[in-house]
Amino acid sequence: MSDPAELATVRKGEELDFDALAAYLRSHLPDLDGEFSVLQFPNGSANLTYQVRFGDRRLVVRRPPFGTVAPGAHDMRREYRALSRLHRSYPRAPRAYLLCDDPKVIGSDFLVMEYRPGVVVWGAVPEAMRVHPDAARRIGFAVVDALADLHRVDPEECGLADLGRPAGFLERQVAGWRRRWVLVAPAEGGEPVETLGERLAAAIPVTGRATILHNDYKIDNCQFDPADPDRVRSVFDWDMATLGDPLVDLGTLLNYWPDPADADLPGALVMPDGLDAMGLPSRAEVVERYAARSGIDTRDVAWYVAYGCWKTAVILRQLYARYLRGETTDERMGARGQLIDDLTRRGHAVLDSRRTS
Repeated sequence: MSDPAELATVRKGEELDFDALAAYLRSHLPDLDGEFSVLQFPNGSANLTYQVRFGDRRLVVRRPPFGTVAPGAHDMRREYRALSRLHRSYPRAPRAYLLCDDPKVIGSDFLVMEYRPGVVVWGAVPEAMRVHPDAARRIGFAVVDALADLHRVDPEECGLADLGRPAGFLERQVAGWRRRWVLVAPAEGGEPVETLGERLAAAIPVTGRATILHNDYKIDNCQFDPADPDRVRSVFDWDMATLGDPLVDLGTLLNYWPDPADADLPGALVMPDGLDAMGLPSRAEVVERYAARSGIDTRDVAWYVAYGCWKTAVILRQLYARYLRGETTDERMGARGQLIDDLTRRGHAVLDSRRTS
């Protein structure tokens, strides 16, 4: 199996005013000499991400998707705030250099950050890492370790104590995603998602200490040096980062984590050519590793897994709605709606198991 290409020509319909972008960057950042060129990172699902080059200097530019954006989503200001500070205490976070809030440049807010070379695990052990013994398990544990280490960072020490409001975090999150569902819900067939949201709202756990949250943590938001399967080099996509309950990140990760124990219920969210045959550690091993490294109590993790299923179902509906409105030409978004039913059934099943355990 060949690895997905890291970079590609810009997808039709996702071109920007690249002349205006180049001029803006040259006027706001030092040492941008040489010929300008641009490619796109084609594998993400929402925000538009580009590699721009000035001679040998490479940078990453990120902006929200075109079209209608859900309230609070794709927040470049938030991502800039996190990445312009977090790198001080968490070296896996790339450093952000610049935020532009002038829509006249490329049509929206955008941020500019450092480019880091490496490989991302999209559905199999990358070819460059297959030489390592037991590579999949080592990669899996490295992803867990990177999350636990994030949750050990002191927000005060890296200037991020103002990134969010921990008090009432879970209540606000559940209420907010219920409102987002209403905005994109289909005319028929949306009741199971709505009911899952109601069940989650009625059983919100007591939150422990607040930490920095990535808030969309999964394997394909982690990058590796091909020579080192035991440590995540970089973590990407911080536009939902905040302060809150760290188990939200663990629940999100487990929502994307395949496990042979799924025989009796819909499996984790695994895309085509996904992770299910890769040989990752089990979810039980993930929880045990995370708890040992972070020192955080994971006894109520089932609620967070169900929440991860539900939140992801809402996000997939948002992506599918954008496709239906003609706001993206990315054909992958047209298939996102097909995953919602299984995710919702899984969320209900996980909550049922929590009630009977």
